[in-house]
Amino acid sequence: MISAMLAAVDPNLIRFPKLGLEFHIDSVAFTVFGATVTWYGVLITIGMMLAMVYTFKRMRSFGIDADRAIDGIIGGVIGGIIGARLYYVIFHWDSYASDWKTIFNIRNGGLAIYGGIIGAFLVGSIVCKLRKVRLLPTYDIVSIGFLIGQCIGRWGNFMNHEAFGSNTDSVFGMTSGRIQEWIARNYPDGSLVADQPVHPCFLYESLWCLLGFILLHIVSKKWRKFDGQIFLMYIIWYGTGRFFIESLRTDSLYAGTLKISQVIAVISVTAALVLLIIGLSRTKRLGTDYQLYVDTEESKQLLAESDAKEQAWQEKHSKKAISEDEPATNVLLGDDDKAEKSAEEIKAEKDAKVDALLDEIAAKAEKTEDAVKDAAETAADAGKDAAAEIAEQKADAEKSDETK
Repeated sequence: MISAMLAAVDPNLIRFPKLGLEFHIDSVAFTVFGATVTWYGVLITIGMMLAMVYTFKRMRSFGIDADRAIDGIIGGVIGGIIGARLYYVIFHWDSYASDWKTIFNIRNGGLAIYGGIIGAFLVGSIVCKLRKVRLLPTYDIVSIGFLIGQCIGRWGNFMNHEAFGSNTDSVFGMTSGRIQEWIARNYPDGSLVADQPVHPCFLYESLWCLLGFILLHIVSKKWRKFDGQIFLMYIIWYGTGRFFIESLRTDSLYAGTLKISQVIAVISVTAALVLLIIGLSRTKRLGTDYQLYVDTEESKQLLAESDAKEQAWQEKHSKKAISEDEPATNVLLGDDDKAEKSAEEIKAEKDAKVDALLDEIAAKAEKTEDAVKDAAETAADAGKDAAAEIAEQKADAEKSDETK
């Protein structure tokens, strides 16, 4: 009867009955040269890319040189993927023991977020150490980026019809043919009812990560007191949400009767909370004696060196572009001699022409000054001669009057 019921249900139709929403979701996004690319992989990639964009854009405000840290970020991404897969495979070893090649097939899912976090921070930390990048401020900015990746990546679970919980009457309850088939196969005892809606745990976690991103973004800009604070807050925020969401999950990883994710959540949240309290108390006690890494001379010097390298690179390529463009222009104009000259030689010739023109103007000005002096002297002599002649005529007139 159950088989007949499931056969009549579209396996790719996801429904939210109380919301009146339906989505026909095929896990395969597209095919390239016969190889299928799933939405799961596409969304995880988009999440990682957006996380990296945000992280690199804000690294400077944490005192980190992005050029030096990029190797650590790339190493973290690789480590995260490997860690997430290994974590999942270890706790599902029975499914892979008979065919180990399937371990490398992650297109249909099988990545555990806690393994990804551990792998990312482990490999990323090693690379950052080799590149001499300070770890705590790097952890701070990367952890905010993590929430972006997790928020978007969880929708890959939606596309795979997975990461759901127990039956629920909630307005957000969801179901699909593939979900019902999975429940019927894994819960033959009826403890989970196949044709009833279930909790969309992927949605809860995505929204929790989105809210966490907004919160930590604001705190990092206004209330960050010490390096490592945001990282500890990330662990507390994500671990708390994951503990409660995991209690609803039906596909959890187990160690005996304990859900691994809940155990890790309790341990990590407790440790992070203790360290956060210690860090805040220490910062308060030190007062102005404590400096965030971004305010230290080391950070300022490294950022200044990075800016100098960037400026030198731009100037070098700018000069190269000019020296490559000018000869080509001169050749088109028919001036082969100029095409063979360097930019420095052309500049020297222009400077020489300007100097020659200034000398010529100065010479003309000097000649004009001499001419003005000569004219003034001539006018003065003429004035003296005229005055003498007038005086002589006056004397002759007086003598003539006396004779009369």
